[in-house]
Amino acid sequence: MSSTVAGPERGLSRRAVEATVAAFLILLALLALWDSYGRGAGWDNGPENGFFPARVAWLFLGASVLVLVNSVRQPDQLLVTWKQLGLVARVLGPLVAFVAMIDHLGIYVSSAVFIVLFMVVVGASRWWSILLTAAIVPVVCFLIFETQFGVPLPKGPVEALLGY
Repeated sequence: MSSTVAGPERGLSRRAVEATVAAFLILLALLALWDSYGRGAGWDNGPENGFFPARVAWLFLGASVLVLVNSVRQPDQLLVTWKQLGLVARVLGPLVAFVAMIDHLGIYVSSAVFIVLFMVVVGASRWWSILLTAAIVPVVCFLIFETQFGVPLPKGPVEALLGY
């Protein structure tokens, strides 16, 4: 099974993506079944721990097999071009960096770094608007969530230095 489609625009084929996702979901369903039957999926004066998860996993497995069969039966067509996938990666990269930084730097500093990365990678903004946005948005979010709503969000070393 080819993962690319030939033609004027090249990229990932719908068949390959659907078959790959279906195979992954089948593996998850099998893992859930293995775990459910390991816990006990029977009925002994009531449902055992794995009874309901096993039933859901069987449904999940059946649906995943249907998706796999349908993906193989459908005509192959282009799902996404490499150029489109590159645009997704340009957004996904800063987002993954943001999530990875939250635990170490706190959400507010991570947000500032994310805004800078995102605006530099995705947008063609002026440097002063990037820095201004990266400074104002986390401060406003801090004031709203921490002082007005009383919702404590993950903090890092900068907030600790400021006494929070």
